[in-house]
Amino acid sequence: MSVPYGRYEEAYKAIHSALSGLMAPQPGKKITKVAFTWNIDGTVSTVKAYMGDVLLFTLGFVWNADGTLKEVNRTDA
Repeated sequence: MSVPYGRYEEAYKAIHSALSGLMAPQPGKKITKVAFTWNIDGTVSTVKAYMGDVLLFTLGFVWNADGTLKEVNRTDA
């Protein structure tokens, strides 16, 4: 889904919808903490999901030059 730059409400809804499946923890695990890192331009770089102090997975965000979200990838710990 492509959302024009500046249409934040639509962008947040699109991102939420796309991430809902990616954010599911592994069976038997529960997310208790989420940590963010940011790019210098203010966009999200990574979201890390933890159960206590144990990293469960990391979501990495890739942005287009025009500021739109290009992709999100998940790496399990």
